[in-house]
Amino acid sequence: MNKITLYHGSMNKIVKPSFDLGDEKHDYGKGFYLTDDLELAKEWSVCSPINHIGYVHTFDLDISDLKILDFEKYNILAWLSELMKHRNADDSKRYRVLSKQFIDKYGVDASDFDVIKGWRANASYFFIAKEFVRDNIDVTILNDLLSLGNLGIQYCIKTKKAYSKLKEVSSIPLIVSYEEFNSKYNNRDIQARKNMRDLVDSDSNKLETVFSSLIKE
Repeated sequence: MNKITLYHGSMNKIVKPSFDLGDEKHDYGKGFYLTDDLELAKEWSVCSPINHIGYVHTFDLDISDLKILDFEKYNILAWLSELMKHRNADDSKRYRVLSKQFIDKYGVDASDFDVIKGWRANASYFFIAKEFVRDNIDVTILNDLLSLGNLGIQYCIKTKKAYSKLKEVSSIPLIVSYEEFNSKYNNRDIQARKNMRDLVDSDSNKLETVFSSLIKE
């Protein structure tokens, strides 16, 4: 398959993807973010309490000659390293020093890729990153923690080439009900946090191999 269908949930009725826009502090830095899950796109379009109406824009992406960095094919530590490049999981001096060492050891050079694919670090997933860098999570339960949230995979369009391969299917976006999908988003997040906290507090979290010890290995 040379084309995939992706969805962008937004508070904006009109969306014009453009190279080098976006916030460097998003999960994978500047870029245009989409998902292949329509229901998640609906939730993400109204995840903020200030948007009382949401829109889902549908795009086709021709991937036939694009380089895609898929973090699901890498060790989860590579994904956490990518988050640390763009987002602060802690504001301490300890974190600033150790995160650089962690990125140097486990990070992937993403600069040569057109598209980045990986988990979306919303509030629930970012809870994992924060607890991990505080040495409160053993590396052996990281994959289980990610599976608990069921919070979705996102695609980040990074290069001019990738933007040129992205085409909106219709100029008329899908209108999303705030009442229905904001509650779905919040309920999913609440349940994910509970499941994650239960696992972190369980005997499965042995705290033998943690963030700081991984750097020293």
